Amino acid sequence: MDIKGEYRIAAPREKVFAALNDPEVLKACIPGCESLDKASDTEMSAKVRLRIGPVSAAFSGKVTLSDVDPPNGYKITGEGQGGVAGFAKGGAVVKLADDGGVTVLTYDVDAQVGGKIAQIGARLIQGTAKKLADQFFGKFAESVGAPPPVAAESA
Repeated sequence: MDIKGEYRIAAPREKVFAALNDPEVLKACIPGCESLDKASDTEMSAKVRLRIGPVSAAFSGKVTLSDVDPPNGYKITGEGQGGVAGFAKGGAVVKLADDGGVTVLTYDVDAQVGGKIAQIGARLIQGTAKKLADQFFGKFAESVGAPPPVAAESA
């Protein structure tokens, strides 16, 4: 399954790239993420709990960054095991470009699922995957592009 999208983020490209490499930012944006631990500059492990149609599963897996090209983007690949629910694996190419004071983030995701989840049906899985990608990138764009918090003035 192939999912593509684009987001305009009101932040400099360097800030967006740094956030894409920050486990705390990623953990806060990944739907259902329970933990995300950075093992090295290019490897992380994650635990994510998801519901796809009638199937709810906890996935444990590894995420690897490759083709890292700061601040232009990278390729991210991952594979997760969900026990009896099955497995999910895939990758995404994330590219960043400047456009008049904002950063344009484009992504191209390729994912596969197997096991009990795959029996649900391709249309439901495709719809859920698109929704999860939109949730992640929407929340990411919102958190990175948000203005810094204003300190309260003391009287």
